[in-house]
Amino acid sequence: MSTSVLEAPEQTPAPQKDGKVGGGLLDPAQLVRSLPDALRKLNPATLWRNPVMFIVEIGAAFTTVLAVVDPSFFAWAIVVWLWLTVVFANLAEAVAEGRGKAQAATLRAAKRDTTARRLTNWTPGAHVSTWDSVGAADLRQGDVVVVEAGEIIPGDGDIVEGIASVDESAITGESAPVIRESGGDRSAVTGGTKVLSDRIVVRITQKPGESFIDRMIALVEGANRQKTPNEIALNILLAALTIIFLVATVTMQPLAIYSKAQNPGVPDSLALNGDGVTGVVLVSLLVCLIPTTIGALLSAIGIAGMDRLVQRNVLAMSGRAVEAAGDVNTLLLDKTGTITLGNRQASEFLPVEGVPEEELAQAAQLASLADETPEGRSVVVYAKQAYGLRERRPGELAHAEWIAFTAQTRMSGVDVEGRQIRKGAATSVMKWVRDNGGHPTADVGHLVDGISASGGTPLVVGEVDKGGRARVLGVIHLKDVVKQGMRERFDEMRRMGIRTVMITGDNPMTARAIAQEAGVDDFLAEATPEDKLALIKKEQEGGRLVAMTGDGTNDAPALAQADVGVAMNTGTSAAKEAGNMVDLDSNPTKLIEIVEIGKQLLITRGALTTFSIANDIAKYFAIIPAMFAAVYPGLDALNVMRLHSPQSAILSAVVFNALVIIALIPLALRGVRYRPSSASKLLSRNLYVYGLGGIVAPFIGIKLIDLLIHFLPGMQ
Repeated sequence: MSTSVLEAPEQTPAPQKDGKVGGGLLDPAQLVRSLPDALRKLNPATLWRNPVMFIVEIGAAFTTVLAVVDPSFFAWAIVVWLWLTVVFANLAEAVAEGRGKAQAATLRAAKRDTTARRLTNWTPGAHVSTWDSVGAADLRQGDVVVVEAGEIIPGDGDIVEGIASVDESAITGESAPVIRESGGDRSAVTGGTKVLSDRIVVRITQKPGESFIDRMIALVEGANRQKTPNEIALNILLAALTIIFLVATVTMQPLAIYSKAQNPGVPDSLALNGDGVTGVVLVSLLVCLIPTTIGALLSAIGIAGMDRLVQRNVLAMSGRAVEAAGDVNTLLLDKTGTITLGNRQASEFLPVEGVPEEELAQAAQLASLADETPEGRSVVVYAKQAYGLRERRPGELAHAEWIAFTAQTRMSGVDVEGRQIRKGAATSVMKWVRDNGGHPTADVGHLVDGISASGGTPLVVGEVDKGGRARVLGVIHLKDVVKQGMRERFDEMRRMGIRTVMITGDNPMTARAIAQEAGVDDFLAEATPEDKLALIKKEQEGGRLVAMTGDGTNDAPALAQADVGVAMNTGTSAAKEAGNMVDLDSNPTKLIEIVEIGKQLLITRGALTTFSIANDIAKYFAIIPAMFAAVYPGLDALNVMRLHSPQSAILSAVVFNALVIIALIPLALRGVRYRPSSASKLLSRNLYVYGLGGIVAPFIGIKLIDLLIHFLPGMQ
């Protein structure tokens, strides 16, 4: 099909679901929904990737065979709880993945089978072109499509012509439309979003089947989640501990045989044909002593870390990026929009000697009426608020010639009633005054330098009066306002051992003043893309990990070089491809939250590892004395819990070992609460809370379970 772009295309309507990607904390309904997935994960072909739980599954299968051959209540109780241990471990991972699948369902609602209008002979500036109607799935990199108001953008790309208001609520959850335009850092658009106004021409940048939404769905579902280096190392450590305990458990068999020969008083329930400790008991002992708790929760902790980012509308391209965020040493932050509000605002009128403030205020207001920049509007507002001047509009002044602000002249103003008034950059206005025969007074330079030294931006107001005299009336102080609470946030970063560096295009004097006010550790003034890249490499050469944000194509090299590169969703496709995270809200300050989430992930993993190892040590001292007290009567003194029998001690430990996994799933998903502090304090807290807790909990839990089950058959 070939026709004019002015004709309406055929659209395949699809329901749109608004709402931010998110997910709640653990609830019983989520456990029930995740149970089928947990049972499917019992497949050994899947479970072998988790060596600890794979050993438990082998042990559960072995005890099942033994229980069939020589059935007893004790043996079957052990079998049931060993299988429950494996199921509970799988349930932790299934719950974490289930939350991701719920989030992916929201994203799938944004996908649409759209008919795209692919331009066949498009050239920049062409108002009429021909197009072919193709399915969105058939688009290729480099194709150019046209999208008009009310239509769905068929694929990821960059706007090469036009400007439009776009509804991105299906992706970001924000109902307010955003502006996307060609030729800047806000040119990227996402397939599945809707154009609300105007007309844009988009060059497709995605490969078939690799759209932004497709990648988001795969990532939040966990399909693309790969284990991080630290996670792999911890798995190796857990496997080594498992092997050590396996060897230790096996060596107890000949010891028990010898003890049985020396002491016929060994309970028969612990013996297999009177030749030593039964296989059921050996497997039970092994499962209780290997690090099953952290082995069961390790994968869920990693998935939940990425999930916490998704809940904040940040898409991490890999678990490695989340983990790296927790180890970041240096944070590079853009000044504008991150540390400061971004829009400089008029805060003071400073007249030169001999000029009343009211006269300067009136002239500044008149000269700013044609200035549509945020700075120009702030001058008009400040003149009204501080001096009570009535707000005017350009149309109110007859025969006035308005001079709009441009990047070339760097001035705005008005020619009215024989007067010429100008307001703008100090060098531009003072040159204008000199060109008209005037001579700026000496105090103008002092005012300008003073404002710059304080971190502000000076704007000079000048006039040529009715008599033809050119002069400077005064200076406007524009202040780049530091966001409230930033100093406190940077103090927290410092306590975390993170060095903060402000990146700005301002001159060094202005940059230094804002850096001091905000409380950052260092700054890079008059920064170019090359300067950012050089700074990152310099930091990394010292062994530090670096995080930064960016949105433009010129930020892509630095984002790719940084250990954690957070690209803004409003930015270019090149920036999003270079970074390893994308902030769907395009909020640069979120980098600080990302670092905190990364640290929370590492702390949660460390805390639960500490708890698990301490747990195993406590279970060791709880079970062994009860098991061998009959063989070695002296061990009865170590049976501090006074467990009723070896059988009840073993079953109580197995039951506790399974239940503690379920009890810790909410903590693994929510994460340990993070408080900014030094590494030594965090380690001490982990040891006191989770180390001590891991030792005490088994003693209490096993004793309570023993009290409940000791009257059951075969427990005496």
